[in-house]
Order: sequence, then C-alpha cells, then structure tokens
Amino acid sequence: MRRNRHFYDVAEKYLFLEVQEKKEFFLQKNPDAKLISLCVGDTTEPLAQTIAEAMQESASNMATSSGYCGYGPEVGLLKLRLAIAEKIYNGQFSPDEIFISDGAATDIGRLQTLFGAGSKIAIQDPSYPAYLDTSIITHGKKSVILLPCTPENNFFFDLNRAKKADIIFICSPNNPTDRLYNYKELDLLIQFATEYKKVIICDSAYSFFVQEGLPHSIYDVEGAKNVAIEIGSFSKMAGFTGIRLSWTVVPHALCYPKEKTPINPDWTRLVSTFYNGASCISQHGGLAALSDQGLAEIKKQAAFYLQNAAILKRGCEASFETFGGVNTPYLWIALKGKSSWQAFDELLERCHIVATPGIGFGPSGEGFLRLSGFGARKTMEEAAQRLAQFQFT
Repeated sequence: MRRNRHFYDVAEKYLFLEVQEKKEFFLQKNPDAKLISLCVGDTTEPLAQTIAEAMQESASNMATSSGYCGYGPEVGLLKLRLAIAEKIYNGQFSPDEIFISDGAATDIGRLQTLFGAGSKIAIQDPSYPAYLDTSIITHGKKSVILLPCTPENNFFFDLNRAKKADIIFICSPNNPTDRLYNYKELDLLIQFATEYKKVIICDSAYSFFVQEGLPHSIYDVEGAKNVAIEIGSFSKMAGFTGIRLSWTVVPHALCYPKEKTPINPDWTRLVSTFYNGASCISQHGGLAALSDQGLAEIKKQAAFYLQNAAILKRGCEASFETFGGVNTPYLWIALKGKSSWQAFDELLERCHIVATPGIGFGPSGEGFLRLSGFGARKTMEEAAQRLAQFQFT
C-alpha cells in the first residue's frame, strides 16, 4: 500500500497547529511574557444559561430508564430540524431537507465524497483552509480552481474564473476577510450557477453576526434552492466550538446539473452510511439555543464579540490598513512590504500578540494577518493599546 499521493500537495501541518507550535516555542523561551492570542477563532464566553440548563437536563435524563437515549436518527432529531427550518429559514424547508452534524468542517469533508472523483472545485482565495485541503486530499491539486478575492476586486471574485468548475465553495460572511455578499452579488452568483450548471456550497457559519437588512443566507435570494447547499453552525452562533453541532441544507429542488437527478437522496444515504449522528445532548442544547430565551441570550454574545472587534479595529487603524470587524469578529490586516509569516513573527516577538498569517488561507492571503475578536474584553482592550503603539520595522 502506498500513501495517498495528494498528501504531498498539502502543507505538512494544518495552519492552526503550526501557529500553536510557534506560540508554545515562544513561551518556552519567554515564560514571563504576557502573550495575547488573537489567532484561532474560538469562542470564549460561557454558554448561555438556557443552553447549559437544557444540556444538564438531557445529561441527567440519560441516567434514567425512561430518559436514556442510544443511537438517534443519523440525520438529527426531528425537533431540532423543525426548529432550524422555522427559526433560521422562516419555514422555507421541510425537516428532511435539513441534516444535523457534529460540525461544519466535518460536512465540508463529507461533501467532497458526495460529489466524487473528477469534480472541479472553485474556492474563494483566501478562505477557511478546510475547503482547499479537503479538496486536494479528496480530488487532487489539479481539481482546484482558486478565485482571488482581494481589495482590488472588493473581495468579490471574477465569475469567469469559475466557468470550468463543477462546485463553487463560498463563505458569506467570509472567514478571514469578513466580506458579506449583498443581495445583488448573491443573485449574480445564483444566475451564473444556473446558466453554467454549477452547484454552490455556501458556508454560513458567521451569518448570526450579520445585521438586519442584509442577507443571512444564500436562500434569502430567489433561485438558490435550485443551485445551492448551505452549511450552518452553532459553533460561533452559540459558543458550541467544544460541543460540536451544525447543520447542512440540501433542498429537494437541487439536482446534479448534468443528470437532473436529485442530490438530497444521495446525501441522506451518505450521511446515514458514514455517520451515526450528533450527540443527543448537544442537540438538546441546540434546541435551547433556538428558543426565544436562548436566541435573546446568544444575540447578546454575538454583539459582545463584534464590540471586541470594534475595539481592536480602533487600535489598528492608526497604523494599518484594516478590513472587517463588521460582519464577523475578524479583522483582515494589510501588510506593506512584509510576508505574512514575517509579520506574524515580528508581532509575536515585539508586541507579544499571536495573529494568524494570511498566507494560511490561500495565496491571495499573502501580505495579510487575521486578528480574532473572540476573547475577554480586557484582553481586547490591552491588545488594542499594544497595536495602536506598534509599527513594523
């Protein structure tokens, strides 16, 4: 048996593992340093009380004969799928179009399996590393078409570059650039996918941070059900990064463009085969998050993280060209004359702040750093003060 040759075409280490190792090495040399980590987008605020109580009750019920739950439906609890259909999508979908999973990243990988060998995949550049890495590992480097998204094109890619693709991965609002596609841009993308027979996979993990009056979902635009799959997540929305809970919408109207056969039955079959379902305890937590009280509590947390990003942005703007901090708690910092890793090292050594190198999100991320607003308020205020006084050499 030989190694999967596609592993030769991805970085030896996953981006955030490499960042963590550099952070640990720095602390070994400088044990007294007051390091501030603005790298990984991990939630830090405690769970909303409504969610915690629901999960405690679910766990306690597991210790009773009447309340014990073994294997649940692989596609997720019906009550949760109904709640997502109602609270997230305003009743647009039936529960059998919504599939519960243990994290958006997991379904990104499963979707690569769904579409099989030979698929050409277009990916926003820069973007969350899992899109590119799972595409290469599953289909090979030659299957990937990168779609540069830079300040010069207002972070909206040239649609013509995606004409040879079968699948288009987008993230709106985008991680790392914070770019939210507006109604007109989503409509253009849907029309393009319809005309040229593409399937769009839209990652909406940060949609809960989007303000009213702007698109929270690709399905806010007419025609999306015919061309798009959407992945949603409780991770950033409700602080479930350590609990693991997400969903994927595969509409009945969506078909393989070249065969006109529906995709939903195949996804149902794949999920049921590859997966035994998300934890019933985490799913009860998801139900609580979507209750009226739960939604009120998690909206306060979302506002808190956006306020953190605003604090960081004020600290950065005197010294750096800064994007973002509006639709996500991420800032995208432009560097003049430095590579991403050079800037990462200098910020770590001189300012004792850990960022994420933009190059880790794709070639168009070179020359940028991402800063995360997920953290304690005092930490953000201290980081903003340091950044306001910092200049790269």
